[in-house]
Amino acid sequence: MFYEAEEGKVNIGITDMDYVTFGSGKKAFIIIPGLGDGLKTVKGTKILLARMYKLFAKEYKVYVFSRKNYIEEGYSIRDMAEDQKIAMENLGIKNAHIMGISQGGMITQYLAIDYPEMVDKLIIGVSTSKQNDIIQKVIKNWVTLAENNDYRNLIIDTMEKTYTEDKLKKYGVFYPILTRVGKPKSFKRFIVQANACLHHNAYDELDKIKCATLVIGGDSDKVVGKNASEEMAKRINKSKLILYKGLGHGAFEEAKDFNQQVLSFLIS
Repeated sequence: MFYEAEEGKVNIGITDMDYVTFGSGKKAFIIIPGLGDGLKTVKGTKILLARMYKLFAKEYKVYVFSRKNYIEEGYSIRDMAEDQKIAMENLGIKNAHIMGISQGGMITQYLAIDYPEMVDKLIIGVSTSKQNDIIQKVIKNWVTLAENNDYRNLIIDTMEKTYTEDKLKKYGVFYPILTRVGKPKSFKRFIVQANACLHHNAYDELDKIKCATLVIGGDSDKVVGKNASEEMAKRINKSKLILYKGLGHGAFEEAKDFNQQVLSFLIS
């Protein structure tokens, strides 16, 4: 198997949570993806994820977690952090380096705030700690599209808000395929997770994060706003800020050195 990639499920109360794991290191490195998890979990993506994060496979035992499979109305970002902590405990992971991307970054904030003993080093990627007009407008539009079962325009708007023009030119020819493949049977999971983003506000508690933290994002983010990363870095002690010029919410894919910057921070 590619980097010994495996898929698994871990029990969370009355339901379970999908995850992918790979790598040969002893130390756990946990990655929590963004809102796209509301449309599709990590199930069936072990090779894709192992390739995407292969740089970490030698140093770490890497885990990429979804949210739990049954999520209830009103499920909050803080609830997601609690369930992530339970998942770690049930897998025997006492502490780890943890990286969250977008909504995953929101979850990691509460992991570090509420369960500091479980987080050695923290990476918050293309995320935010509080609301602003941009995130409210963008995500409310996505919720409306999901409520109208409009998968095509949801995917197109997500991509156009995430990537630069150069990246979109490469993706454009695949729009007919991308807007048909992967449509969920129900949008409920996505809508619940999106609504959780709309109510996230950990800004006033960020000073409770005591571990070394890397805040990394783009200065042209059309989803969480241009200043979100800088706002977080100013509030978190022991934080380092990396801000990619000209990149937006897709900086974690478009910046060629994104994973290398994360690895350098982790091993420093």
